Amino acid sequence: MISPAKILFYLFELINCYAAVYYSNFLFFYLRRTFGFGEVENLLTAALGGFVYIIAAWQGGKLAQRYGCIRMIYMGCCGIILSLTLGMVLATATAQIMVFCLWTVGVCFIWPALETLISDRAGAKLAKMVGIYNVTWAAGGALGYFTAGVLIEKLGMASLFWLPLGLTVVELAILSCAARWLKKENDRQCNEEPLTPAVCEADAKQFLRMAWIANPFSYVAINTVIPLIPSIAEKLSLSTGMAGIVCSLWMFARLAAFAAFWRWTGWHYRFRWLAGSFLLLIVCFFGFLMSQSIGLLLVAQVGFGLSIGLIYYSSLYYSMNVTENQGSNAGLHEAMIGAGLFIGPAFGAATLYFVPTAIGIGAWSVGGLLCAGFSGLLFVKHYRIRSDGD
Repeated sequence: MISPAKILFYLFELINCYAAVYYSNFLFFYLRRTFGFGEVENLLTAALGGFVYIIAAWQGGKLAQRYGCIRMIYMGCCGIILSLTLGMVLATATAQIMVFCLWTVGVCFIWPALETLISDRAGAKLAKMVGIYNVTWAAGGALGYFTAGVLIEKLGMASLFWLPLGLTVVELAILSCAARWLKKENDRQCNEEPLTPAVCEADAKQFLRMAWIANPFSYVAINTVIPLIPSIAEKLSLSTGMAGIVCSLWMFARLAAFAAFWRWTGWHYRFRWLAGSFLLLIVCFFGFLMSQSIGLLLVAQVGFGLSIGLIYYSSLYYSMNVTENQGSNAGLHEAMIGAGLFIGPAFGAATLYFVPTAIGIGAWSVGGLLCAGFSGLLFVKHYRIRSDGD
């Protein structure tokens, strides 16, 4: 049975992810329409946010380990409220980019702490707790992207700031209730259960390293695609609302993957599943960006979402299936995401800047980067096998 505190944390997570997608994903539409940002400018903005994410998430996990998860989540929420308030009153492009960076810091104080609270003392139920966590945030993200475009058209671009801000205030109320329940549960906490059985320690560490390699590259793909969705929508003659609906399919596919891999655990510590997902990611990345029809775009999104689902799930589950330092591991898991958020858009922007006339150069260059990442995955696997034989 799931404790009342963790149910509230899951509710907090759902709302937080919806609010995050509403603001961060559609910020690129706002920058394009208000300040005339093109593909290069949007990609550079995303890259800057990713760079901030690396440092903030890494430190956020450490701070949660040292000072407590609840405290860090409170600080993160306050940072988000401050940033979105500034976003409503500051009217220059530079100011909006700084707001985005401040918002990113707030988010990075929340996610590692929340992952630690969900996994704390889960024992043999860790796989279930992580599974519910993944399904919850993926549902919030998919619902957010599916509805945000339509809501922004109805409520206006200003809702990009005030709606997530209002949701964050609601989150603070939920967090206060969850903290009180958590204190009661900790006061009567009995002996902890053992962790979910895994493979030997050396193999577990190898799979953790491989997942930490694969996950950043999945976010390289994600954060290259998202800033370019306004351009994809324009190419296919989609309105903002229709783009949100059509281009959210991969998020629902990711949600389905989380649900499937939560119920079926045969993929745990199986290299062929991780490697196969990485290969599918590469193929569907090209399909996503280079589709000339809505039908092909939808097919590519299904594979894209399924592959990302297993890669992300592997990184978080292997990070949490440890006996100590869960907060720091959660921070590193999120920092690896930040690395992908930075590398993908930065690489794409650089190639678009230096070779602006080449057709599809952004997709091909980032696709090449994904292939390099897959080679790194194979190297880690091969190096481990070879060293075992020495």
